[in-house]
Amino acid sequence: MILQETFTLANGVEIPKIGLGTWMISDDSVGEAVEAALALGYRHIDTAQAYENEAGVGRGVRASGLPREQLFVTTKLAAEVKSHDEAVSAIDGSLKALGLDVIDLMLIHSPQPWMEFAGEDRFFEGNREAWRALEEAYEAGKLRAIGVSNFQKVDLENLLGSCRVKPMVNQVLAHIGKTPTELIDFARAQGILTEAYSPIGHGVLLEHEAVGEMAAKYGVSIPQLSIRYALQLGLLPLPKTANPAHMKDNAGVDFTISDEDMEALKGLPEIDDYGEANVFPVYGGKLG
Repeated sequence: MILQETFTLANGVEIPKIGLGTWMISDDSVGEAVEAALALGYRHIDTAQAYENEAGVGRGVRASGLPREQLFVTTKLAAEVKSHDEAVSAIDGSLKALGLDVIDLMLIHSPQPWMEFAGEDRFFEGNREAWRALEEAYEAGKLRAIGVSNFQKVDLENLLGSCRVKPMVNQVLAHIGKTPTELIDFARAQGILTEAYSPIGHGVLLEHEAVGEMAAKYGVSIPQLSIRYALQLGLLPLPKTANPAHMKDNAGVDFTISDEDMEALKGLPEIDDYGEANVFPVYGGKLG
């Protein structure tokens, strides 16, 4: 069962191969979603300071009754935090909000503040400062693993040129119709695992005719095909849902996409229209 399988990070820490994303799930309801996921066999929960639901995630983790060592909790340093001291304070803030003694993985959420996402300033110095704080927390035992999110090659190179501890993860937008192959290959060569958020393309793949036809060929749902695609690329998918039925469906990926069909999926035209989600920076929009 895929929920019991793990990748091994560069430092030897095991991370479950599928995680539950919690973006846009309110703090009031995320605890129930986490409990439901854990009851179904999920062991990896992904949140962030920016989601404003860390406290709810922590409540769900505790309410599950599962031993802490069986669970993997990821959170992310707010994208606007670009100084060492701010990062130190923010890391401690996440530990307190989650109600945990140790966070399994903490990431820098973005190389740039959201209001300046995709701008010219890559905030190299600020990212090195934030990374130094993550390294210190890692070395102090507050974090079991550290990494980044939404980093491009140039951003990774910035850290790799000065870090004591290499990033272990880069969490990026990756799905059928938008697979950053060169970035994934570069990360892999550096021993960095790539996680795929929005593996169903923020829902746009649900209306994609060619993807629907491929899913029908295998007798699976479009989300199942999309998640399996990510796994076969060596990525760690993070489907986001608060619906237990969808959680169960998303984990039903015990099948194999043929090499020929994987190539066909890789070759589909790039998706660049995410409908209402276009407003969000990660989907190409601009805030403010």
